[in-house]
Amino acid sequence: MPPWHAIPVEAAFDALGSGRSGLSGAEAAERLARHGPNTLPEPPRPGLVARFLHQFDDPLIRVLLFAALLTAGLGEWADTLVILAVVLINAGVGLLQEGRAERALEAIGGLLAPHAAVLRDGARRRLPASELVPGDVVLLEAGDRVPADLRLVSAAALRIEEAALTGESVPAEKATDAGAAAAPLAERAGMAFLGTLVVAGQAQGLVVATGPATEIGRLGAMLAGLGTAETPLLRQMHRLARLLTAIVLGLAAVVFAVAVLLHGMALAEAVLVVVSLAVSAIPEGLPAVLSVTLALGVRRMAARRAIIRRLPAVETLGAVGVICTDKTGTLTMNEMAVRHAAWPGGAGSVAGQGYAPLGAVVVTGEPPPPRLIDVAVLCNDAALREGPRGWAVEGDPMEGALLAFAARAGADDDALEAMQPRRATLPFDAAHRLMATLHDTGAGALLAVKGAPEAVLPRCVAQADGVPFDVADWMARAEAMAARGERVLALAMREDAAAPDRIALPEALVFLGLLGLADPPRPEARAAVAECRAAGIRIVMITGDHAATGVAIAAELGIAAAPQALTGAAVDALDDAGLAGAVARTDVFARVSPEQKLRLVEALQRDGTVVAMTGDGVNDAPALKRADIGIAMGLRGTEAARQAAQMVLADDDFASIAAAVREGRTVYDNLRKVIVWNLPTDGGEALVIAFAVLFGLALPMTPLQVLWINTITATALGLALAFEPTEPGIMREAPRDPRTPLLSGFLLWRFTLVSALIAAASFGVHGWVLAGGGGEAAARTAVVNAIVALEIAYLLVVRRGRGGLFGGAPPPFALWLGIGVTVAGQALLTYAPPLQAVFGTVAIGTAEWGAVLVVALVFLVVLEAEKALRWAGDASAATAKRPIDAACAKGAADAGGSPRQGGKAMYAMIRSYTATGSVEEIVRRVEASVLPMLKTHPGFRNYWAGRSEGGVFSISLFDSQAQAEAAHEAVRGIVAANLTELLPQPPVITRGEVLVTA
Repeated sequence: MPPWHAIPVEAAFDALGSGRSGLSGAEAAERLARHGPNTLPEPPRPGLVARFLHQFDDPLIRVLLFAALLTAGLGEWADTLVILAVVLINAGVGLLQEGRAERALEAIGGLLAPHAAVLRDGARRRLPASELVPGDVVLLEAGDRVPADLRLVSAAALRIEEAALTGESVPAEKATDAGAAAAPLAERAGMAFLGTLVVAGQAQGLVVATGPATEIGRLGAMLAGLGTAETPLLRQMHRLARLLTAIVLGLAAVVFAVAVLLHGMALAEAVLVVVSLAVSAIPEGLPAVLSVTLALGVRRMAARRAIIRRLPAVETLGAVGVICTDKTGTLTMNEMAVRHAAWPGGAGSVAGQGYAPLGAVVVTGEPPPPRLIDVAVLCNDAALREGPRGWAVEGDPMEGALLAFAARAGADDDALEAMQPRRATLPFDAAHRLMATLHDTGAGALLAVKGAPEAVLPRCVAQADGVPFDVADWMARAEAMAARGERVLALAMREDAAAPDRIALPEALVFLGLLGLADPPRPEARAAVAECRAAGIRIVMITGDHAATGVAIAAELGIAAAPQALTGAAVDALDDAGLAGAVARTDVFARVSPEQKLRLVEALQRDGTVVAMTGDGVNDAPALKRADIGIAMGLRGTEAARQAAQMVLADDDFASIAAAVREGRTVYDNLRKVIVWNLPTDGGEALVIAFAVLFGLALPMTPLQVLWINTITATALGLALAFEPTEPGIMREAPRDPRTPLLSGFLLWRFTLVSALIAAASFGVHGWVLAGGGGEAAARTAVVNAIVALEIAYLLVVRRGRGGLFGGAPPPFALWLGIGVTVAGQALLTYAPPLQAVFGTVAIGTAEWGAVLVVALVFLVVLEAEKALRWAGDASAATAKRPIDAACAKGAADAGGSPRQGGKAMYAMIRSYTATGSVEEIVRRVEASVLPMLKTHPGFRNYWAGRSEGGVFSISLFDSQAQAEAAHEAVRGIVAANLTELLPQPPVITRGEVLVTA
């Protein structure tokens, strides 16, 4: 038999025992059992041994393994076993986490599995691509991935990108004609191959091969999917690991030299001391804890219907400063319905909900032209079906709304389609923004057209009632409908005596009417928008709708009180500098092309802002890839959009984006807590040993006891922080700057303070026990318990980074479990004879335990006081963390009242600037240049400027939002003119209404 591309369409149907209406369900099931699922063999995964060995690919772990070799060479087998236990425990945790991550990916993989539109029993169905069998008829449109090898049986303006298979960079033009049997793969115009991408047009194709029998399957070449990407945080951690390795080795060399050369310590003993120093200073549990924290974040996001496809998205989400979101289906319900209609001589309002063909059209004036209803049905690729959850649309929601409208007007769509069968189609395309279909009426041909008013109306020369057609008048009516928040479609037609051979862009049309479609906002979208704005995250709507429609929805959702809009045409007229200014003050971008979306994302990123971008179509893929976080729609998104995105919304809901940002901030917050806890506690242990050796003092604990502390605390305590819930107020903070270094001044301060306190407490407890008559073993046992108690106390301090010890959410079960395991381990170490024999511990009495508890309590109080003083003493940092609350408190205090006790509502404009120069000079120049202008501005009440964590902040209070927005534009110009060299980046703006006592 000749190859599939070389035989006519009907011969292909005959060869596979199929027809244009597809297979029956029973026949498809039998073929699925015979041919197997339409899936490709999975690439080999690393085996258990390879994954286990990968856990040791870290310089810090290699230092520990080398230490184990040294102790083994000295015959100190107990030390060797303990070091190996530390290493193996952490390797086990990492291996376990990898297994959980794989299972989690498998569990959510079904949500991302490709689907296909297929004809079964003569009806359109959406099925998992894995269920396709030879003989199925598949429906393709722009943005789809071809789900199997297909012999095309119909094609309209079809172009397919086949680079993954043929290497051709230009999309291939497709047709249904048979080709030469010897034609190479790239020249088989009548075929569509598995894995290739439809970039334009529509088609139907007969499945001729599935799974391993496809061209890609036979070649054994499949896109391997997503490679493992390293997050900026993990890159910082790897640099930190190398730095710590160098520091530990350097410190160990100094301590070894001092111990042997200055104090005459025996070589073997000095080696053991150095080994204990290395083990205490190395945060060997940190990589495993970081992995667990990231994986927990991915799991929590999946539970909120936000599926992370690339690990960097977990970390980057916490730094998002702008979310560019689509409107339809993301901010709204994506259940459109025609609400209003206008036609020559009359108008109507439509009653009914969703897609149910129930309701009525209430007519004012003349009844609608019959062809208006005909075109709504005929120029349409959707289908309405009643299911367990009510009526739903198969296809475009807008087209489903047109079918519901026609049914409410009394039309029978099946009868209309049977009487006027379709002969050709001009698919909708972003370039011409209309769709046209050609139908045989028996007496001639009907060209049915629908599209955007600005695309259809200029192509009309007459209207249905014979009155002269006025383009400007109907454009004004379209604007009025759009101003109500409706999406407007124009319908037109042309009747010809004979059907043309093909459809070109239509001209000389007869105008039929305008339809206004409404898509109500999701109930949870308003709260999600408000949460994002309170978090300093700006929402920008990018929609294909009319500008007035987008503005109406934006105002209703609270994206802005008075949203500013810009069209794609206006974007094209701006140069890069002009666009950078426009994106800072525009809330809605309407009628934008793919190239314009890409420019908008790049303009928003120019000042370092982290941008998230939503999208669902193939045209969105470039912007999704360019954005810091590309977010694809899982329900209505194309395969092209999903593959370009880092995150997929399984429910297409904007509230899931806000929840994912919250989870991203929580993940980063918990990672930071792990580091802030781990490094200082390890530093304290190392400082105890180094101080004792350098000054010739008795070691407060033996090397083996140091190993025990690291073993018990690194996993049981450090891991607990990965499970911390979201802290209150985390979504009222400004977005994190992703360029902020890991080793901040705060971390260095905490490292110094906590390490010194642990060292002082260790020597204090050791000396107190000895002074009270206890032996060396009792003193060392007390020190080991004291250090562990201090680390537990510090864990409680660290877990509440934004408040006191007892505020916020209750501690998670993992925290109590970690503390319980640690306390039980310490009890065994102190009282169990086998462990006493190995680690040199002895039972201690109530006095020693009392000393341990007192030291831990004092340590806890000191660090809680330090935390409170640090927050209270840095008012500007508090402003940067909670700008609206701080503005409220400051404004009320200056007015002689207390915050939020009633009084007049004022509008706060808070600007946070990243500074490169002297903060004092910036504040002086801001007050000298900005304040005089503000004092004369209408509605101005008060102003403050000062230091923030990132540089400088300023707060202005006004009587109304409009006054605040106008003043902000003036401030922007003054800053640009006077402080450009000191403030190189535009400010992060937080806006909000606050209550102060008037």
